[in-house]
Amino acid sequence: MNEIDIQPFNAEQLAPLVALFEAQLREHGIPTSPDALFSVLRTLEAQPQHGFLLTAVCDGSAVGVAYAASILSLEHGGRSGWLEELYVQPAWRGRGVGTRLLKAVVAAAGQRGWQALDVEVDAAHQRVVSLYARHGFQPVHRSRFVRHL
Repeated sequence: MNEIDIQPFNAEQLAPLVALFEAQLREHGIPTSPDALFSVLRTLEAQPQHGFLLTAVCDGSAVGVAYAASILSLEHGGRSGWLEELYVQPAWRGRGVGTRLLKAVVAAAGQRGWQALDVEVDAAHQRVVSLYARHGFQPVHRSRFVRHL
């Protein structure tokens, strides 16, 4: 396997990253628009206090991406994060890319002084549960709700 490099957000990667996020959200049945994704990534670039994005790159191409949003959490007693997305292209799954991304996210969150990192797993994507469990994530038995505004 060619070397995978984990890189911080780079505005030059904007279009490939939007394509990866579109694929991720499509897999989860979440409707979105490329314009909305571009807007979020541009905001993140201009205002990094909102979180961070890491990209798994092989031979100059993005093959995976992770986005952790920063939140001020009462539950965790301070700044923490929500691992909103961790996506690896299907052809790259099972090759350690997700593990490399997750380790880098945990390290970056720790460097930022975050108290915790939360993540949710879609019911149809239980395969990834073992990845999170191997890296110290504990299940939290709750139901998540959303109301779009």
